[in-house]
Amino acid sequence: MIITRTPFRMSFFGGGTDMEEFFLEERGAVLSSTFDKYCYVTVRHLPRFFSYSTELSYSQIERVSSVEEISHPAIRNAMKMLDMQELRLTYEADLPARSGLGTSSSFAVGMLHAFHALKGKYAGKKQLADEAVYLERTLCGEAGGWQDQIAASFGGLNRINFDSGGYEVLPVIISPGRKQELNRRLLLFFTGFTRYSHQVQAAGGMTEEKRRALRRMAALVDEAEKVLTGRRTDLDDFGYLLDRAWRIKKRTGPAVTNGPIDSLYERGLRAGALGGKLLGAGSGGFLLFYVRPEAQESVRRELSELMHVPFFFEDSGTRVIHYTPEEYE
Repeated sequence: MIITRTPFRMSFFGGGTDMEEFFLEERGAVLSSTFDKYCYVTVRHLPRFFSYSTELSYSQIERVSSVEEISHPAIRNAMKMLDMQELRLTYEADLPARSGLGTSSSFAVGMLHAFHALKGKYAGKKQLADEAVYLERTLCGEAGGWQDQIAASFGGLNRINFDSGGYEVLPVIISPGRKQELNRRLLLFFTGFTRYSHQVQAAGGMTEEKRRALRRMAALVDEAEKVLTGRRTDLDDFGYLLDRAWRIKKRTGPAVTNGPIDSLYERGLRAGALGGKLLGAGSGGFLLFYVRPEAQESVRRELSELMHVPFFFEDSGTRVIHYTPEEYE
């Protein structure tokens, strides 16, 4: 039996520039971090006592006699890709799916990690990220970028650069105290809305107006990184940059935001937040705000109808947390 634990991510800057239709022609960049909310994938070989050969438990329960019968596209394609047979797979998560935290990609990474471990093989972080991108974007044909799979696999606070040659992951080196201070000034709220990110990403296409906006968003990654790593920079500038980036992102497509989300965001600013954004592709999920400590109670009170979710940054990425070898013929 194998159990993997894979973190969710929050993307601060550059979202959208990690899509191939952009970075194959221009340089993309993303600044993101994983945090201590996870998905757990348990995999073992199913004993041959049943009328079915594979059992899957996620938001649904599937019992099938062949891989081709599996409804879940990521599980079906991953099992075919790695030649997995006769499995029992269970998915659990700390936070809901379709909420802007890269949950589907964290599941893909954790599942692939578990499959390799069940075969008794080591899979490195880059291999898992690459395989998860291939699984979701090519085999499943879902629109979207690459940052979620990379963040879930590598873990930590990183700058991820994209170009026609691929990607590179560059850890953002700051003192533990400054990283903790950034963590303290971020408030995460669940809006209650959920959506499929690949549908939001596909809406509108890559127009020239969107391309111009994405160039500006990629440039903000440089500014934000300088704020974090500079010795004399004011950390509050990170909050103001979040606001600038969100207002640019809203112009990249019709499905990025809506009236209720805009209203919640503006209420957060009026209550004392310096900036923030809707995490993920848009239209629902989690709102992130940068708020000075003295204004946090005011913001929480103003948005009291939303669930506040405390969190801490994490650095481990995907991990096997339980390994029991199995004999399988």
